[in-house]
Amino acid sequence: MQTCEVHVFNVLTGVDTLVFSSTDLMLEAPNWHTDGHLILNGGGTLWALEPKLGAALKPIQIEGVPSLNNDHVLSPDHQNIYVSANDDWHIYKAPSAGGQAVKITADAPEALHFLHGVSFDEAELAYVRLSANSPDVFKSGRIHTLSLATGVDRVLVNGDGPEDGCEYSVDNQWIYFNSEHFSQLPGHAQICRARPDGSDFEQLTFDERVNWFPHQSLDGQFWVYLSYPEATIGHPANLPVQLKLVRNQDWQSAETIVELFGGQGTINVNSWNPHDSLFAYVSYPLVAE
Repeated sequence: MQTCEVHVFNVLTGVDTLVFSSTDLMLEAPNWHTDGHLILNGGGTLWALEPKLGAALKPIQIEGVPSLNNDHVLSPDHQNIYVSANDDWHIYKAPSAGGQAVKITADAPEALHFLHGVSFDEAELAYVRLSANSPDVFKSGRIHTLSLATGVDRVLVNGDGPEDGCEYSVDNQWIYFNSEHFSQLPGHAQICRARPDGSDFEQLTFDERVNWFPHQSLDGQFWVYLSYPEATIGHPANLPVQLKLVRNQDWQSAETIVELFGGQGTINVNSWNPHDSLFAYVSYPLVAE
């Protein structure tokens, strides 16, 4: 039997708190709303959860969107949420409390869109674009930016190898993501960054593990990312993984703060508390029936 466990980790004290557990619904990818509740996806929809043990899940009704996946990001003011849909593979914007959604991405039969970042001036999105015509769709990922004012859509960098997990820095000066550009080993993603115009593309992590999904705290002091075992391909579920913490941009001194069973769904999107040095994540331990 598999269990879904939602945790809150305090990077100042090192305290890890279990706030929710279920064997019925596999929740994924927490966002942390400024009002204090978490937003997670599960079963194709969004759920609100107060981060305290015993709290009940509350569905968030988003209308006009197919089944949702785990790529969802709050707008800077947290009044709206940008979501990625299965089935039609488009990105939508909807009120974060629920309501009618509006499609953001343009129709392109060959393109699959997976949201990961919203700029802090809400001028553009950073997303992962996959090509449905590629011989291996999930190795075709490229980071794109999309202007919300003009609709201009462009590739961020001319990299080699799959890219994913794009997120804007809180000062809007960088887009951080993971890429296989810097390695000849299949699957060997490392954390990197580039300016929003694609310049200054550089690698930040240099280890043997496979590193995904960099997320910055809202005060700019910390980054947390998901680290897979060596030779992992993609970002699968159900593996022994680590959460790594970076302090004050010192990427060479990243420390392992959590070891867990998980991967896909654990921390796909930014889950930092807007007001404190806390972040949420999900583990998926297997237990004997």
